Amino acid sequence: MKGAALSFREKLGYGMGDAGCNMIGGAIMLFLNYFYTDVFGLAPALVGTLLLSVRVLDAVTDPIMGAIADRTQSRWGRFRPWLLWISVPYVVFSVLMFTTPDWSYENKVIWAFVTYFLMSLTYTAINIPYCSLGGVITNDPGERVSCQSYRFVMVGVATLILSLSLLPMAEWFGGDNKARGYQMAMGVLALIGLAMFLFCFANVRERIRPATPSNDDLKQDLRDVWKNDQWVRILLLTFCNVCPGFIRMAATMYYVTWVMGQSTHFATLFISLGVIGMMFGSTLAKLLTDRWCKLKVFFWTNIALALFSCGFYWIDPHATVAVVIAYFLLNILHQIPSPLHWSLMADVDDYGEWKTGKRITGMSFSGNLFFLKVGLAVAGAMVGFLLSIYGYDAGAKQQAPNAINGIMLLFTVIPGVGYLITAGVVRLLKVDRKLMRTIQDDLTLRRANLREVSPSSPPVTSLPGEIK
Repeated sequence: MKGAALSFREKLGYGMGDAGCNMIGGAIMLFLNYFYTDVFGLAPALVGTLLLSVRVLDAVTDPIMGAIADRTQSRWGRFRPWLLWISVPYVVFSVLMFTTPDWSYENKVIWAFVTYFLMSLTYTAINIPYCSLGGVITNDPGERVSCQSYRFVMVGVATLILSLSLLPMAEWFGGDNKARGYQMAMGVLALIGLAMFLFCFANVRERIRPATPSNDDLKQDLRDVWKNDQWVRILLLTFCNVCPGFIRMAATMYYVTWVMGQSTHFATLFISLGVIGMMFGSTLAKLLTDRWCKLKVFFWTNIALALFSCGFYWIDPHATVAVVIAYFLLNILHQIPSPLHWSLMADVDDYGEWKTGKRITGMSFSGNLFFLKVGLAVAGAMVGFLLSIYGYDAGAKQQAPNAINGIMLLFTVIPGVGYLITAGVVRLLKVDRKLMRTIQDDLTLRRANLREVSPSSPPVTSLPGEIK
């Protein structure tokens, strides 16, 4: 079943939303562990505790935000207005998170916990509606993959800007004062992120409305969403899919600095090259799924990633050219599943409406976002805890061999095992190409029948391509 095609401008606009998130989210993935240990001055094990503890609160805030988004009524829709309302608080708290006050260690710990929590809370309030928006701008599975490919190309652009500029700006703004440098650099990047959010808000439209509107309470929504067996499985996939890549990203600065023995300038180029590889991977996703079912592409890509990532351990870290080429290729493979993953979330939402007769987009995506954040927290905590176990010392001039080996494992073998587990989870999903065609045809018929049996409903002015 084919839905209305999205324009280039709207796909670009949708991608800008996640690009805005990633101006901060990318900094968290690539630099926050390193910032907290080597600049802010926290112990690695404490960093792991911090990243995990805030996720406990997300178990409450995420479903509440999903329910609020589902019930939002505005002239801009249910999900889109949150990009406007929350973008400023989100970027402000993100800058505060990268701010190092000149306080005692105990007070700095409190500051780190409070600012990370506030950033996480506003991230929830903007990202759940944004992710939900991807499920209601088109009902065509092919257009969804295309839209998600645009999204992750724009994420790549944002991450490239971040990786090329954060360390040089931090050095330029701060000089020997790394703390001030990181704060000012994040201030500049946050303003760019804010502009991206506003561009997304201005150019994206909501089109898909539930076939059967519902005003049930939060408890009923939670009961109904758990009836969707594919949603439960994709939550597990979300957790497993995010862990390997984030572990490697969080370990990258340690690998470049301590294992390869390279400078900050090399780290900037190295990370940026990886981001370019990820952009190639995003574009390949659409090409591959035009020919094969997205579930098959997802599975075999993760098998290849598992083998490639584990093999990376045996590359001599001082063979710079070989490491750079392998890192570039690894990032191409790593990014292929990302657009497929988010497209599958929307497909699973359709499956839930098809099976239960109820569409709970905000609640559905809030669950996925919660498991994504849990995955990020677990991965970040693993990096902190394992660095501590292996004897990492941020103040040392040279790391012990055991610490070097631990960093190498975090960068290669441990993510490789994670990719293999992810491949196994993909096999649990059944929303393949054939089933999705059936689902889309049935849902279209239901919406048509709903209009026929509700002739007394007041007329609604439709947006171009709107499906009601």
